Amino acid sequence: MKKVFFLVAMCLIAMYMTAQDQRPAQWNPSSTEWFSPVPVKVQPGATMGQPPSDAIILFDGKDLSKWESQKPPSSTERGAQRDPAPWKVENGAMVVVPRSGGIQTKEYFGDCQLHIEFKSPPAENYFSQNRGNSGIFLQNTYELQVLDGDNNETYVNGMVGSIYKQVAPAVNAYTKNGEWQVYDIFWKAPVFDSNGLVSPAMITVMLNGILIQNNYILKGDTPYMGLPKYTPHGRMPLSLQDHGTAVAFRNIWIRNL
Repeated sequence: MKKVFFLVAMCLIAMYMTAQDQRPAQWNPSSTEWFSPVPVKVQPGATMGQPPSDAIILFDGKDLSKWESQKPPSSTERGAQRDPAPWKVENGAMVVVPRSGGIQTKEYFGDCQLHIEFKSPPAENYFSQNRGNSGIFLQNTYELQVLDGDNNETYVNGMVGSIYKQVAPAVNAYTKNGEWQVYDIFWKAPVFDSNGLVSPAMITVMLNGILIQNNYILKGDTPYMGLPKYTPHGRMPLSLQDHGTAVAFRNIWIRNL
C-alpha cells in the first residue's frame, strides 16, 4: 500500500513539474494586468442613502415632474400624453392620494439600482393587507411589497419585503410604524428574444441596511391571483401603487446599470 501511495505522489509531482515547464516563457506579472477601459469616476452621496453623482433623481421632495398617472390618457387622440401624477407633495414627501390611481415614471428602465424610502400612515384600525399597503413595481410588472410590518400579521409572501406572492423576505427588517423605511434594490431585468424568455429577472433587496432578498430569481410577474408568468417586454417605467392608504415616499433615485 505504501508503494502505491508513493507512486501516486510521484506521478502528481511529475504532472505538476510538466505543467510548470509548459508555461509560456513570456509569462510575468504584467501578462495578466490591463489598464483600459478605465471605470468612470462616480462621486458617492454626501451621506449614506444620498444619490451618487450618476443617479437619476426621480423625486427630490419638491415636485412630481418625473412622474405621471398610470391611467390611460384622458384624450383618445393619437400620441396623447398621460395625465400628471395625481398624488400630493407634503413636507418633502410624495403621498398617495387614496383611490386616485398609481403613478409611473416618464422614463423607462431596465437593469438598475434603486433607492427609495417609504413611511406607513397611522395604523388606526387597519390590519393585514389594509395597513400601509403600496408596491414598488420594477418595469411596471414585478412587485416588491410595501406594507406596514409593525406587528401586522399577514401572509408572508405578501408581507413587507416580499416579492409579492412569490417569496417572503429572509427577515422582517421593518422598524416602527411612522418611521421612514429604506429600500435599496438591485434589479437584473429579464431578457427575451423572438422565442421568448432567455434569462429570468433577478433581484437583491436591502431593507434598512439588512439583506432580505439575496439574488432571488423571479418565476415571472406578480399577480394577485394565479401563478406567475413571463410576457416579453423591453425597458418599462418604474411604478408605485395606490392601494387605498396614504403611504409616503421620499428620496427616490435610480442608476442605470
